[in-house]
Amino acid sequence: MSTAAAGPEIERLISLLARLPGLGPRSARRAALFLIKKRDQIMAPLATAIQTALEKIEVCRVCGNIDTQNPCTVCTDVRRDPAVIVAVADVADLWALERARAINARYHVLGGTLSPLDGIGPQDLSIDALVSRAHDPAVTEVILALNATVDGQTTAHYITDLLHDANVKVTRLAHGVPVGGELDYLDEGTLAAAIRQRTTF
Repeated sequence: MSTAAAGPEIERLISLLARLPGLGPRSARRAALFLIKKRDQIMAPLATAIQTALEKIEVCRVCGNIDTQNPCTVCTDVRRDPAVIVAVADVADLWALERARAINARYHVLGGTLSPLDGIGPQDLSIDALVSRAHDPAVTEVILALNATVDGQTTAHYITDLLHDANVKVTRLAHGVPVGGELDYLDEGTLAAAIRQRTTF
């Protein structure tokens, strides 16, 4: 018979931590123990930060980003190019592109990708809002920064069809050989995409 090693409050902390991505039951126990040992330095400030997040974080009404102001920091940044909208599936993708500092544009978070098998259709995503934004005369390009998966590409094709009457250039991220990649280790699909999308040297 299994017995609890700690009280119900600590067991609840462990079970909640185990729900986080990348943490299983054992990792959650280690994380909980670490937090408890460092409760003054880490646990108390973390609890305060979580409480603040609960009170102040909201979804941007313009792009769908998550921030403590609405419209978000990205949308209110006057240094960004208003002519380019980068469409992403999720906020994590927006944050990844921002970390890369690859483009200084506006964003649009779709809230996922089309997935008929999972029952996710166009009405479940913010595709209509993207199409509306793309019809703004100031917008000249929409970059579809979606994953190179079946669902991602299906979503990209669907959006491209909807934007045919908008006066914008629709582009997507290049697919192919990653920086530092060796050809011998790449799969056939990646190599084929790299050959098809080759550029002038």
